[in-house]
Amino acid sequence: MHPKTMDLSLERTVEVARRLGIQFTVPVITVAGTNGKGSTCAMIDSIARHAGYRVGLYQKPELVHFTERCRIGGQPVAEEDLVLQFEAVEAARGDITLTQFEFTTLAIVRLLSMAELDLVVLEVGLGGRYDSVNAFDADCTVITSIDLDHTEWLGPDRESIGLEKAQVMRPGKPAIVSDPVPPHSVVSHGQAIGADLWLVGRDFNHSGDRQQWGWSGRGRRYSGMSYPALRGANQLINAAGAIAALVALKGRLPINAQAVRTGLALVELPGRFQIVPGQPTLVLDVAHNPQSVAALAVNLDAMGYFPRTHAVFGAMRDKDIPSLLAKIVPLVDVWHCCDLPPERAANAEELADFVRGAMQGRIGGPPAIHTHAGPGAALQAAAAGADPTDRIVVFGSFYTVGGVLKEGLPRLTAPHVPPKPPATPIQPS
Repeated sequence: MHPKTMDLSLERTVEVARRLGIQFTVPVITVAGTNGKGSTCAMIDSIARHAGYRVGLYQKPELVHFTERCRIGGQPVAEEDLVLQFEAVEAARGDITLTQFEFTTLAIVRLLSMAELDLVVLEVGLGGRYDSVNAFDADCTVITSIDLDHTEWLGPDRESIGLEKAQVMRPGKPAIVSDPVPPHSVVSHGQAIGADLWLVGRDFNHSGDRQQWGWSGRGRRYSGMSYPALRGANQLINAAGAIAALVALKGRLPINAQAVRTGLALVELPGRFQIVPGQPTLVLDVAHNPQSVAALAVNLDAMGYFPRTHAVFGAMRDKDIPSLLAKIVPLVDVWHCCDLPPERAANAEELADFVRGAMQGRIGGPPAIHTHAGPGAALQAAAAGADPTDRIVVFGSFYTVGGVLKEGLPRLTAPHVPPKPPATPIQPS
């Protein structure tokens, strides 16, 4: 419908939302940032649901099915319910053209506004200032970790990108900044508009040891908590921001300590350092920019000993692929580069060239590099060439992880591992 795939503006979304009469009577939390948005949204959703609240969540992008983008009570909405909203948006837009993201955001937000909910959580797609989600006022915002991504749209450095994302803040409303070292632009913008800034180290904090961790901030304290079910060292940062957002809204949505503990212990979000047991072990991670891949490398390094690591890698051409590869290349022994569906995706041969460039100067012989037509084929080849004690990490794009999940969660068994014989039943004496 729209002449541009990407056309950053709020005017079209605001006008069609007005025609549709979209408004919320329950608290809305908007989550923006470069990394950690999805995890933060999932944690807020899980904690609130375990406190007994009915939560509507708009999250993106999907891994396999479009309905993953809209969840109510922890479950994807029905396709037919979304179709009704698509029809409503189509009828209301008149001669206004909408990008795919604007159209689907309006449909999902309208569905959430009409549902019987206690809390709505909206994840920003790109940036903040002109993202369609910013057409709807939030009662609380969360700004997660800021790093370089989408620089052609958001600016060349963290300060520029941070300022774009900070535009989701609202005067007088809580604004949780969970980035431990936020760009100055984020803090100064919040101060300039009179937002109620919550900063790490000043308004909330977290600490822990190998067994448990705790959170404290603005008159509340949660101690003796088990670590979040989402794996990775960076997840405590996301969990701290999620808790701060709910504490900031405690006047409207009281949350007890048991809900915090249970919600974090049972939170689920596929594709975020997701470890799938098997032979070999499979790791799924949608890390696709330098900061998130660096975090993936740290988490892989902390997993323990594996004789070899095989990587299934697919990425968009507009990413900083050399910087993205720099931290993880030393950990990978065999590469399986793959094509992805979008036109802006780098093809497998291009990715293989990037890997070769990143390997310059590496001690030891060059790693094996293979190319494949898609993530599924790449994973099959990696599994066929792996020993039972190896590991396979699938990363680089949502399309990469989604491509290996299309037929369900893979359970790998190395081809040379004999299946376990059935247990012999014990005969009564």
